[in-house]
Amino acid sequence: MTYVIHGATGAQGAPVVAALAAAGKSVTAVTRNEHAVVDGAHVVSAAYSSATDLTDTYRGAAGVFVHLPVASEEDRRLFAANILTAVREARPDRVVFSTSGFPIDPAIGGAAATLAAGLADGNVSHAVVAPELYLENLLMPYVIDSVRERGVLPYPIRADFPVSWASHLDIADATVALFEHTDLTGVVSVGQYPPITGPDLAEAFGTRLGRDVVFEPITPEEMRTSVAPLIGKDAAADIAAAYQAMSAMPNRSITPENSAQNLLDITPRTTSQWLADIGL
Repeated sequence: MTYVIHGATGAQGAPVVAALAAAGKSVTAVTRNEHAVVDGAHVVSAAYSSATDLTDTYRGAAGVFVHLPVASEEDRRLFAANILTAVREARPDRVVFSTSGFPIDPAIGGAAATLAAGLADGNVSHAVVAPELYLENLLMPYVIDSVRERGVLPYPIRADFPVSWASHLDIADATVALFEHTDLTGVVSVGQYPPITGPDLAEAFGTRLGRDVVFEPITPEEMRTSVAPLIGKDAAADIAAAYQAMSAMPNRSITPENSAQNLLDITPRTTSQWLADIGL
C-alpha cells in the first residue's frame, strides 16, 4: 500500500514525500505534470478539479496527505468538494489534511472549514494538522530581498502580535507521525509555543545573517500588491483580506492541549533552527 501526497513537487508536499521515502514507505506523488520526477516516489498526474482523478488515485491508499492550494476561494470550494467525494468513494485507510493556516471554524466558513467538517463526517480515519502562519512566507521575495538588501523584515502583522510560526518541515514531521498514530483523530496544532513576535523573527534573521535586522509592519494592501504577480490577483486579494481580519485578533497562537508537542511529542523548530535547516 502507498501513501498519496498532494503537492509533491511544491513547498508543502515535497517535505512529506522526503520524510516518508526516508522511512522506507511507498509513496505516490500527485502532481499536475505526469512527466515530473520525484525522488523516492511514483508519480501520478491528478487534478483537484476532477473527483474522478482523485478517486482513482486514493483507492487502496494507506494514507493521503492533502492541502488546499493557493487559489480563488471559489476554486478552493470546488477542490474541497472533490476531495470529499473521492475520500468517500475510495475510502483510503487514513487522511491527513493540513489547513495551511486557513480557519476551520464552521462559524467563519470557507473551503478549509468545509473540508475539515466533511472529513469528520465521512467515517474515514483522519486528522487535521493546523498551523497558524508558515515561516516559509518569510522567503517571499518582498520579505527576504528586503532583509538582505535593507536589513528590514516587512510583514503585515503588528510588531506586538504573537504568532506560533511553523515550517513546512514541521508539518511533514507531524504528518508522518499521524500516519503512524491512526488512533489519533481531530485537530493537531503545529507551531512554536510560546508564540513569538515580528521583532523576535527579525532578531533570528539578524543572528543568522550576521547583521542588524529590524521588523517593519506593513499593511495587507502592501502585501497584496507585492504577492499578486506571483500568485494571481484573486488569490492575493483573498490572502490580504485574511490578514486584514487578522489585524483585529490578539494573536495567532496554538493551544498547548492539542499541540504536536503534547499529542505527538514533536517540538516544532525555532526560527533559528529552521533557518539553519534550509541553509539560509
